[in-house]
Order: sequence, then structure tokens, then C-alpha cells
Amino acid sequence: MQVQEAIRLKRAIRDFRPEPLPPQAIDAILYAGRRAQSAKNRQVWHFLAITERDTLQSLSKLGHFAGHLAGAALGVCILTPDPAQRWSILFDAGQAAAYMQLAAWELGIGSCLATIYEPEAARQLLEFPSDWYLHVAISFGYPQDPGELSRPPRAGGRSERENVTSFNRWGGIRHP
Repeated sequence: MQVQEAIRLKRAIRDFRPEPLPPQAIDAILYAGRRAQSAKNRQVWHFLAITERDTLQSLSKLGHFAGHLAGAALGVCILTPDPAQRWSILFDAGQAAAYMQLAAWELGIGSCLATIYEPEAARQLLEFPSDWYLHVAISFGYPQDPGELSRPPRAGGRSERENVTSFNRWGGIRHP
């Protein structure tokens, strides 16, 4: 699959088949996150990969819309230092998340982001150190409906470029 095709087709998948992911697929997903760009190549992240069903079930209760983690074959928590230190920390975590999701899509694996609204409960559950923070987790798994991987985008699903882009200055010429 070409990158542009993956970007065009990628969508959030929240319903997964119960089968586990092969170790090489998990490695490929984590490798993609590790290879993501980061400010000054600091790589200020730690990926906590979770395959235990009970842990995924518990984690799914720590965000308002995180229920899809319960059915995932893999959950990846992206831990970072305190994001209040500099804005690039969460930007870098977002790039790692995007790389992992695109790598998974190429392998026929769906994913969806989950915001963790109870970070201290997550810290207790996952036993990560107090100087690390968890704001987002990603569920990964084979889609319940495999057709979701190749379904064309829905009309109107994204804003038109002209509505979200200006050139050279705000409100500037819409197209060079």
C-alpha cells in the first residue's frame, strides 16, 4: 500500500475480531512509532504495549470514549515526560501515534485513539513512574468487518482543502 492511499483510506476502527496479533505485526507497529520524527531527535516517549485482556479492559474504563480498548488485541500507551515542559512533547507523541496507525493499516490492522481522562488510575494500573504521563492510548486489532480497510471515504467526511487552508497569510489567496 502506498502512503497516500493509506492516508486516504485510514479510518478509526473500534470493533475488533478476538484474534491476537502476530508478534511480527506488533514489532512492526512499535518500530514505526520508534522511527517517528521528534523535536531535536529527543524521542521523549515510552511505548507501553499491552496484550493482557484484563489490563485492556481496565484501561478502557479510564476514558469517556476508550471502550474500544477492551476488545483490542493490542493497546499502546504513549507515555511522555510532563508535556507542560514544552509543546513539542505532545506533538512528537502524536507523530509516533500516526506512524504506528499507518503501519498497522498497511498490515490490515485497524486502530483508534483513546484519551485517558484518569491518568492517576492509569498510573496505578500500569505501574509507570511518577515522572511519566499518560494522555493517550491506541487500540489495535483486526477489524470485525475487514471491508472497513478498503471502503472508500464517505462523501463529506473531511473539510474541503479550501476551507482549512490559506496561502502566505490568513485569508490569503486560496490557491497559488
